[in-house]
Amino acid sequence: MKISIVVPCYNEEDNIEKLASEFFPVVEALPGSPLAGGSGVSSIEIIFVDDGSRDSTFHTLKTAFGDRANGKLAIKFEKHNVNRGLGAAIRTGIQASTGDIVLTTDSDGTYQFSTIPALLACMKSDVDVVTASPYHPDGEVVGVPGYRIFLSKGSSLLYRILLNWRIYTYTALFRGYRRKVVDDIRFDADDYLAGTELMVKAMLKGYKVVEYPAALHRRVFGVSKARLLQTIFSHLCFQFRVLLHRLGLQSMFSASSTKSV
Repeated sequence: MKISIVVPCYNEEDNIEKLASEFFPVVEALPGSPLAGGSGVSSIEIIFVDDGSRDSTFHTLKTAFGDRANGKLAIKFEKHNVNRGLGAAIRTGIQASTGDIVLTTDSDGTYQFSTIPALLACMKSDVDVVTASPYHPDGEVVGVPGYRIFLSKGSSLLYRILLNWRIYTYTALFRGYRRKVVDDIRFDADDYLAGTELMVKAMLKGYKVVEYPAALHRRVFGVSKARLLQTIFSHLCFQFRVLLHRLGLQSMFSASSTKSV
């Protein structure tokens, strides 16, 4: 199976050395490794998406990794002329991807890149989405400011009530999706809601989601790009829409949707 890895970047010049030393060794070792269900990784495709960075992120990415491609590793560089938001960067990356499984990951390694094989190992034949889960009983949070955990965990709690109590984390970017999911599910958010919107809509259409208990770490370089008030407002509005959908008062999908909840 071909694996596509989408890496959104915004003003991440300081993290490119971390990508070189921690991300690439893991990714370059993936071809030939086994996956659940007896299949294996045939090739890797990395899509870096520079979301309108104001620093030299795009140039530094191309300089550092432009010559790392080989027969089993392809590298693409996408660029937004202006900052459009994390969701827009994910959408651009997914549209540029061609893999059987699409993995999205933070560029700063807040979920350690060394855990990519373990996340992929959870993608069994009956699983459509695997999400990292620091809030799972076997997950953990390391050094992240308490107020951010409070807001993120509180948001996930509301989604647990609305959707599935057995899924603990709804807000992680570190995820794997089968091709059919990203081809089928449309998500519109341009901000930090996007990953949640994609997973929630997949769940509502009957796709199976499982969690990979993971450790969420504090950023080492740079600063978080999350706009807290905007993110909170986006989640609350989306949660209200989910509630209306669950009550049968408003559909989350177009009339042409082939599956229903």
